[in-house]
Amino acid sequence: MENNKRRMLTIGEAAHLIEGITEYRIRQMCKSGQLRSFKAGNKFLIAESDLYETVFGKSSVVIGGGKA
Repeated sequence: MENNKRRMLTIGEAAHLIEGITEYRIRQMCKSGQLRSFKAGNKFLIAESDLYETVFGKSSVVIGGGKA
């Protein structure tokens, strides 16, 4: 059975993960629809893979589960 869990990040966690992108910019991207996210209470949650895809493009780094 494959592990299909996705790591979800808050805006603060996403900003700390990629140097040079501020929380403000990530929040703007979420609100404008540039970055796929959903709102849980007062927080935006972003899939780590979606963050990398949006920032670095489709041919971004493989996150977890990559076979060597």
